Order: sequence, then structure tokens, then C-alpha cells
Amino acid sequence: MSINSIFQFLVPKDKKFFPLFEEASANLVQLASILHEAVNLPLKERNELFSKIDELEQKGEDITRLTNLELSRNFITPFDREDIHSLITSIDYVADNLHGAASRMRLYQVDKITKSIRKLTEINLDACQHIDTAVQELRDLIKMKNITSACAKISKLEAKSDNVYDKAVADLFENETDAKNIIKYKEVLSVLETATDKCKRVASVLESISVKHS
Repeated sequence: MSINSIFQFLVPKDKKFFPLFEEASANLVQLASILHEAVNLPLKERNELFSKIDELEQKGEDITRLTNLELSRNFITPFDREDIHSLITSIDYVADNLHGAASRMRLYQVDKITKSIRKLTEINLDACQHIDTAVQELRDLIKMKNITSACAKISKLEAKSDNVYDKAVADLFENETDAKNIIKYKEVLSVLETATDKCKRVASVLESISVKHS
């Protein structure tokens, strides 16, 4: 048995941080799911879903704030304090960018949703679901292969997102003649691609935690 395993055995089971991680990742999946649903609806039917996204983004910020508050209150934590902060913050960054995409679509009154936008929201939803899967495994820190597998899938999705984004921007500059449309579509595409980058950052934190406790 490794020193880490012995330490985990001796330390009381955490009842504060793991529920917060799981709540944050579940909230992230819900946000990504609603965004993907919204881009498959007509313009006039999206506002209600965008309002739900506002609420979920705020909920994510509240979870992040509560987690950091618990860090200041608790001497014993389930793993490194820096990793706890990095994990909850990186999840919040994903939510921020997905919310940013919804806000831009609403602000710019993006009527026609392109296939590329739909594809990027789908990729982000997949990545968020893998984040949730990995976070669920953190309680025991035993099924490391499940965490590693989820992180590997997120990395592949991030590469896929880059390809979709690059092709979409190239097509936009080649075929779109309205400068306003170029600006607003590029911004939406960019923030969606950034959201997938942030998913990969979450995966990096999760992998770091799993390595330290393997």
C-alpha cells in the first residue's frame, strides 16, 4: 500500500468538497445541454433557454465561491488545496465560456445557427459529460483508469473542436460578405472553441490529481 493510500485510509471521509465538485460538474452538463438544445431552436424560442443558462452560470459561480470558502475553513482536505482550487476554478471557466456563447448569440440576435455552431455545442456537451464522469470517480480515487479514459476523450474532443473552428472561420471569410456577420459569427465560434480548451484544462487538473493519488 502506497503512502497516499495509507493517508487516504486514515483521513476521515470528506463530506464537503466531493459533493461540491459533483454539483459543479452536473451543473456544467446541464448548462451545456441547454445550450445545445437552444441552438437547435428558432430565434424566438431560444430566450427562455438562454435565461436558464444565466441562472446555471450564476449557480456555478456560487458553487465555486462556496468551495473556496470551505478551503479557507478546513485544514484537512481530500487532496492538495491547490488542486481543489484549480479543479473548481477550471470547471467554472468552462461554464463562463458556454454562458458567453449564449450571451453573444442573444446580444447579436444570431438568427441563422450554422452547422459549425451546432457541432461545437455538441462537442462541448460531450466534453462536459466526460468531465462529470471523471469527477464522479474522485470520491474513491481508485478507478484511475476511468478518469484517465475520460480525460483522453476530452483531449480528442478539443482537437476536434480546433478543426471545426478553423474550417468554420475559413468558410466564413471566404463566403460571407457582410462584415457584421463575420464579426458576430466569429465571436460566437471563438468562445465555443475556447470553452473546449477550458474543458481540456479541467482534464489536465483531473489527470494531475489521479497521478498524485495512484
